[in-house]
Amino acid sequence: MASVLIREAKEGDCGNILRLIRELAEYEKLSDQVKISEEGPCVVGYGLYYFIYSTWKGRNIYLEDIYVKPEYRGQGIGSKIIKKVAEVALDKGRSQFRLAVLDWNKGAMDLYKALGAQDLTEAEGWHCFRFEGEAMRELAGK
Repeated sequence: MASVLIREAKEGDCGNILRLIRELAEYEKLSDQVKISEEGPCVVGYGLYYFIYSTWKGRNIYLEDIYVKPEYRGQGIGSKIIKKVAEVALDKGRSQFRLAVLDWNKGAMDLYKALGAQDLTEAEGWHCFRFEGEAMRELAGK
């Protein structure tokens, strides 16, 4: 495996990250939903996370996206990204990090489980929901 550096993103990485976001959207068959823009060294994957708060567990991290270019998969890069997010979470005093995965992405689910993640749909029956667009406007009376 080629040497891979897992690090926090810098401002100069925006174009490369946007390209990866577009690839992820295409992979997930959701290309039409990417509404952001930008481009430029060789970035082969990313993990996009942010801080959240859980009523029961307190401060946590949500891993919004994890993506590795297809030609670099199977080299442990995704695992390294996930391990880095776990390291950040622990360094920041967070008790857990969460993520969601599409039901057809068995490879990702198998990886997460192999790394010790708990499938909350199986374990606790959680389902994710989203409000957007017209539904949000209607709720807000706008």
